[in-house]
Amino acid sequence: MELREAGISIEQFILTLPKAELHMHLEGSLEPEMLFSLAERNNISLRWPSVETLRAAYEFANLEDFLALYFEGCRVLVTEQDFYDVTAAYLAKASEQSVWRAEIFLGPQSFTARGVPLEDIMRGVLGAIDDAHSATGIRAGYIVSVHRHRPVEEAMEVLDAIAPWAEKVAGIGMGGPEVGYPPGRFRPFYLKAKALGYKTTVHAGEEGPPAYIREALDMLPIDRIDHGVTAHRDEELMERLAAELIPLTVCPLSNLRLKGVPSLELHPLKKMLDRGLRVSVHSDDPPYFGGYVNENLLACWRAMSLSVEDIATLARNSFLGAFATSEEIQKGVDAVNQHLDTFRTNALVASESLTK
Repeated sequence: MELREAGISIEQFILTLPKAELHMHLEGSLEPEMLFSLAERNNISLRWPSVETLRAAYEFANLEDFLALYFEGCRVLVTEQDFYDVTAAYLAKASEQSVWRAEIFLGPQSFTARGVPLEDIMRGVLGAIDDAHSATGIRAGYIVSVHRHRPVEEAMEVLDAIAPWAEKVAGIGMGGPEVGYPPGRFRPFYLKAKALGYKTTVHAGEEGPPAYIREALDMLPIDRIDHGVTAHRDEELMERLAAELIPLTVCPLSNLRLKGVPSLELHPLKKMLDRGLRVSVHSDDPPYFGGYVNENLLACWRAMSLSVEDIATLARNSFLGAFATSEEIQKGVDAVNQHLDTFRTNALVASESLTK
């Protein structure tokens, strides 16, 4: 008997499942209402006349089409309070979705290039992380991201600039437009980040070919891959990723909205999961793509007929891929296992009651 037939809510299982969110960009977490509010606060004119017209603009042809709007939205983040507010708003939402740990990207170059002091960014983000932990218990880490379409030398300067906050930075990453910007040229940057003791991750295989993922593995000292979905086109690469237990932070609704896949039913997540890859599910830029982490998991469950064991594996993998202490990781894994055990027990009780 299917668990859902026994009267057990898989939706509720997903909503209350302990999980880590490892791939979410603060710049991309601006809800339209907050974007307009910050624009008014900072006296910035927007090209959209209303929240409704902005939300209607969330139709994208590809990654670069999205990034044009994304970077324009960045203009409303100006002060320390702005960075605090956007971080606090996301962490409050994540806590409501049973996220135990969040690792959030923000690229300082988008802001320092137009005169925003780095200290304001760091104090705002890190202050909100501390306050959210005190308020809800959620643990979070800031991953400082650089842009792959900018010079490597500028990325090296970012590493120097964040030195005063090194102990509070969870890791170093790289994003931005992928096609035409293979990851290997950032080898000096990643070697330096590793030498400084940072955990590292890189966006690869979102729109770029499997060769970009392979290049990242071969040339960069990385701890995980963000996206990595095009790996499914290369059987040998999938075998390698599974064997090396490389975490892949997959963002299904993002892939759908950016036309990386024609439908969620055809998304490679289930194939990658079945092949033993350490995949987990995340939201990327939730307001733009139509869902936070729970909405992503719910959509994948429905489209791909994921089992509760599949969903638990995705959550377990999210903790195993985190840049956290071994104790925090184990606590998260144990919580996922307990959640699954409780669900199975309740399903068994419900099933027995139906057969009486």
